[in-house]
Amino acid sequence: MRIAIAADHAGMDLRDQLAHHLRLKGHQVDDLSPENDPEDDYPLIVEPIARAIVGGRYERGIFCCGSGIGPAVAANKIPGIRAAVVEHEWSARDAVEHVNVNLITLGERVIGIEIAKAIVDAYLGAQVQGGRHERRRKQIEDLEKVKAKT
Repeated sequence: MRIAIAADHAGMDLRDQLAHHLRLKGHQVDDLSPENDPEDDYPLIVEPIARAIVGGRYERGIFCCGSGIGPAVAANKIPGIRAAVVEHEWSARDAVEHVNVNLITLGERVIGIEIAKAIVDAYLGAQVQGGRHERRRKQIEDLEKVKAKT
């Protein structure tokens, strides 16, 4: 799977360990992080990843920071991105199965590396489900279209 990964200053260690873990599992992982800059701003870092996912360069994305919250909010401003803060395996799997999340954000200050590895494995192994979930995803897409018109 083609995966984009990135981090701000608060998520670099987690990013590095996850990228290594995913490469060992055979995934193509591209680190889209800027050079180490203590003044980096996560909205400016997550935007290119989000646009690359929407543009089809990557199947999924992972962003690491201190909490995961800010980048998820910022990424969800990009039409076509469905980002979620994930802190355990169940949510990672559910986010893909029900909502077709294409970008997860993880907080290095919130979760440890072994939990993070389990989360990304669940995220990448999950398959989108149909039925009522498909109907709800369409409703989300409709909300996005309305937002774009206003």
